[in-house]
Amino acid sequence: MKIALFTIILLSSLTLAGKDVLIQNCDTLKAVTFDKSNKLFYDSLQIRASRHRVTRWLYGTMIRSARDSGNVDFQSYEYYKSFQKKTIGTISIRSLKIFGPNFDDTLKTTNIWIEKAANTLHSQSNLYVIRKNLWIREGQSLDPDLMMDNERLLRSLPYLKDVRIVITPRPLNNDLVDILILTQDVFSFGVTGGIGSVNKGEVGIYDKNILGVGHEAGVTIVAHTDKAPHIGFESYYSVNNIMGNFINFSTGYANTYLHQELFLSLQRDFLRPQSVYAGGFTTMRSFRTDRVYLNNNVISTDPLNYIYLDGWYGRRLKLGIRPNDSRFQMTLSGRIRYTHFYDRPLPDSNNNQYFANSKFYLGSLSFSHRSYVRDYLVYSYGITEDIPKGYLCELVFGYDHNEFNDRWYSHVFLSTGNLFKNKPFYLYTSLGVGSFFNQSHTEQGMADLKFDFISPLFQVLNVQARQFIKLNYTIGINRFDIENLLLLNSNGIRGFGSLIGKGKQRLTLNVENVFFQKKAVLNFKTALFSFFDVGIVGPSEQSIFKQSYYAGLGLGLRIRNENLVFKTIQLRLAWYPNHPSDVNSIGFILDGVSKTRFYNFQPRGPEPLRFE
Repeated sequence: MKIALFTIILLSSLTLAGKDVLIQNCDTLKAVTFDKSNKLFYDSLQIRASRHRVTRWLYGTMIRSARDSGNVDFQSYEYYKSFQKKTIGTISIRSLKIFGPNFDDTLKTTNIWIEKAANTLHSQSNLYVIRKNLWIREGQSLDPDLMMDNERLLRSLPYLKDVRIVITPRPLNNDLVDILILTQDVFSFGVTGGIGSVNKGEVGIYDKNILGVGHEAGVTIVAHTDKAPHIGFESYYSVNNIMGNFINFSTGYANTYLHQELFLSLQRDFLRPQSVYAGGFTTMRSFRTDRVYLNNNVISTDPLNYIYLDGWYGRRLKLGIRPNDSRFQMTLSGRIRYTHFYDRPLPDSNNNQYFANSKFYLGSLSFSHRSYVRDYLVYSYGITEDIPKGYLCELVFGYDHNEFNDRWYSHVFLSTGNLFKNKPFYLYTSLGVGSFFNQSHTEQGMADLKFDFISPLFQVLNVQARQFIKLNYTIGINRFDIENLLLLNSNGIRGFGSLIGKGKQRLTLNVENVFFQKKAVLNFKTALFSFFDVGIVGPSEQSIFKQSYYAGLGLGLRIRNENLVFKTIQLRLAWYPNHPSDVNSIGFILDGVSKTRFYNFQPRGPEPLRFE
């Protein structure tokens, strides 16, 4: 009965979509406040906020039109800085219901029965779950950088739609401030599925916030009429931030016609520039599969059976470099990867080490600087987005103790992303160059260059729009025969499924214009888009412009409800001129797509550059 009601809710979704605005002309906010021992000591707190007239807010000026730049910046870094070094008195947390209230009016309720039912069925996020993700504490001196980082961390949690932090000075003590944290969940239950052809398909369910405690689980049934097992399943379970230590746990098992695998992972990241250490451990036991972990482009015709172990640890270094810059971070990290095959293709002279048993030792030194600006209508549909700016410079060295030939490895990776204020647009660039060194020659080397451009918001017939441009060039150096670059989807031409267009060298250009529609259909927000993709691919010994080229152009519609955990629904129609024989000239697809994420300049465990 509950699943049926869930389905009705998800199909109807008559939500009152929250907008990216905070407490505008609101006189009072009801909140729930905890004392330092996490005991509830009163039910409501009246916080005066009428003097704060709020419009859309940013952490600095982001990629918007010039006429938007004058908006009041209530929750900006400057706002937090105005309370710098004041003592935090109390920290209150209020979790809003999914349907009804929003950050304009936290007391608003819904009269729609299906939304009331959804609020009743949904397990609201436990306030302890929110509190364990806080770096800020009562009695602490207010640090504006810490406030911004903590708000961004909360917003990144998979079960939260958005977060606002309100600071209120004590009327009788100017040195004390009270903090109210407003959060709003997403409806955490979702379904997924698809039909690949008449003889195969899958359907699954998942919950991003089981019983409101921040745990996540899902199961997918996978069927194929011609391949065994005819009915299989994939399942996973994960826990975010175990015991408040910011360690994430995940595990899963799959047994389908595609693969039979078991994995377990523990990870702790450098979540902010002040993070002292990070690390992780991953183990995977693959009993039957056609590809190796971390590389989906290489498909083996013979079944693979192997074990994979991976562990890394990194630590922040303080060597007196830029000591006054709180956003700068230098880290030293080490990693060990162990791979052992039980079943694999027979070794040959051209691909010996691709399926080799090995112990891979890696070390890295990285320099990073990161801060965040805030905007809306970039990759989301009206909710707050944290846009990273800064740089990451990474030097990696390694030694591959390989059953065939021991070899050394090294690469350099440089990346930067920034805003240009006079003409407010965002530009990300990166360059990676690396190779293995086997005795006197290079092996499995590569170079990769990227440019990503995001325009400011502009008007087209009273509709807000953005343009996205991506340029990518990749070349392989002495790669194995089995390794090839393709033009599939995110690596080239969207919707392009050809395996004929491949090689060791690739140049792609992707241009997309997105038009965000003002009106919502049953509160599902929509965006029209047009695109043009072109890709050139071929061997690395010749000029890239003498290789085979392919293209795709078309238009589509994306539909998203930010109150739901579902992926964005996408309808796309494309035309592929000069298409290879294994691709039709016209392509139509209806699918669910994950939200695009920004590269965040966060230090990481050392790993080789990916040729994909």
